[in-house]
Amino acid sequence: MTRRYFGTDGVRGPFGGPVINPDFAARLAYAAARWLPLCGAVLVGRDTRHSGSALEAGVMRGLRAAGATPIALGVVPTPAIARAVRTGGAVLGVVITASHNPAEDNGIKFFGASGVKLTDEQEFLIEQLLPESLAPGAGLDGMPATWPANAAADYIEACAGLLPPRALAGWRVVLDTAHGATCATTPKVLRALGAEVVGIGDAPDGRNINAGVGSEHPAQLAARVQAEGARLGIAHDGDGDRCVLCDEQGGVLDGDEILTILATHALAGGRLANNLVVATQQSNLGLDAVVAASGGHVLRTQIGDRYVVERMLAQGAQLGGESSGHIICADVSSTGDGLIAALKVIMVMRETDLPLSVLRRRLVKFPQLTAALKVKEKTPLALLPGLGAVICALETEMGDQGRVLVRYSGTEPKLRLLVEGPTDAVVRGAMARLDAAVRAELDVLA
Repeated sequence: MTRRYFGTDGVRGPFGGPVINPDFAARLAYAAARWLPLCGAVLVGRDTRHSGSALEAGVMRGLRAAGATPIALGVVPTPAIARAVRTGGAVLGVVITASHNPAEDNGIKFFGASGVKLTDEQEFLIEQLLPESLAPGAGLDGMPATWPANAAADYIEACAGLLPPRALAGWRVVLDTAHGATCATTPKVLRALGAEVVGIGDAPDGRNINAGVGSEHPAQLAARVQAEGARLGIAHDGDGDRCVLCDEQGGVLDGDEILTILATHALAGGRLANNLVVATQQSNLGLDAVVAASGGHVLRTQIGDRYVVERMLAQGAQLGGESSGHIICADVSSTGDGLIAALKVIMVMRETDLPLSVLRRRLVKFPQLTAALKVKEKTPLALLPGLGAVICALETEMGDQGRVLVRYSGTEPKLRLLVEGPTDAVVRGAMARLDAAVRAELDVLA
């Protein structure tokens, strides 16, 4: 089963290219509606990219042509759309976003009626229904439908209700919304809880999403937290399903550190479902060590938050995520949710009366290096014998004291390398050997 268009997180690429354009969006939406066992309300949301409205029009056309009832929610964070689908009885959710990618990219991803992203098998079936074209005029007529609830307002109310009223009174929080979909939601939640919010990345113009701000670029957040004397900093990506935090000293916390704080606190209180945390191959081995020492166990999946969710559902786990900042708290959300992750950590800070700089010390990371090499072509790794030999040699040398992960990005033309080991010197040497092997067999772009 090979999918032609879908990657790790939906379909993604440069807007105006052969895939991400209004015509393809219409055909893909048509196929998705045809795949559904019955037609009904389909919720469509987007982030702040300039190309979003054109793709939204294409998606709406395709859904109408297939007999579905599309409802445009406008600019809404991805987790808010997932929630609206799950609680409102819609048959499908469509999110037009390229997440953390730059503004010139865009994408489309789907949520089923349970508010969970579609599986590989479901995406494969949708691709089989993709028409070569739609009939001229198909889906262009029809009155716009409305949703009985305000998806953004409902999401804001639900998130604010996780903490007691005015729980953050006296807290100064620096918030980076990446000029993205959370600009009108996360600040309202934090302010409703009494926090003083210092905003950055909060002036979207359609072309500045993720540009030097957000979860992929936390340097500005860290500097502002220190300058403002803030209690913590929060950074989202463009569609709001990721969270990166910054402690009061300017130290940036990734998803592994967030998972560690939440997992160890829950384990200490006997509240971690089945004593399980689900993470991906990307997470640091230190996560496994600290969770085990606290009486829990880490299960690992392939890269992608939807694979984490699938494993969580199968194993009855309620906490999972990725080092990139996709954190799934299944007791309140069916998908990665940057705001809920931040609020959950704030709960731990309040209950322990400890600053984030102290809580983060629970995770002692193995030395790790990562690299992302832009490649001209994604040659199958099995056809790169030199690289394979180096990987095997490194795995033999490090044994259970380290690991090597080499994979192609599911959303970008990049080969991602990860090495963990017992010392910095071992890790640096291993990465140098991997890099040399890659360049000997692949055309790496500058």
